[in-house]
Amino acid sequence: MKNTVTQQEIDNLFEKAEKNIMTVFDKCLIMSVQLENGFVITESSACVEPSNFDKEIGIEICTERIKNKLWELEGYKLQCLLNK
Repeated sequence: MKNTVTQQEIDNLFEKAEKNIMTVFDKCLIMSVQLENGFVITESSACVEPSNFDKEIGIEICTERIKNKLWELEGYKLQCLLNK
């Protein structure tokens, strides 16, 4: 059994996931990701002034945050498997 989680595994999980992206209040981006197993992760990114809002930057921020959560979740799953 492997004892590590790889960047490729995290990227694959994210790429295979269904994504829902929406803008609210003209200054907040919400990204929800449903993984293949049905688990949902949601993140948001917002700015103070709507004139400063940039959807692409919001997507980048939310993507990074969701991938960080995937690292934690996959690390936890692997730790559980290794301790059986």
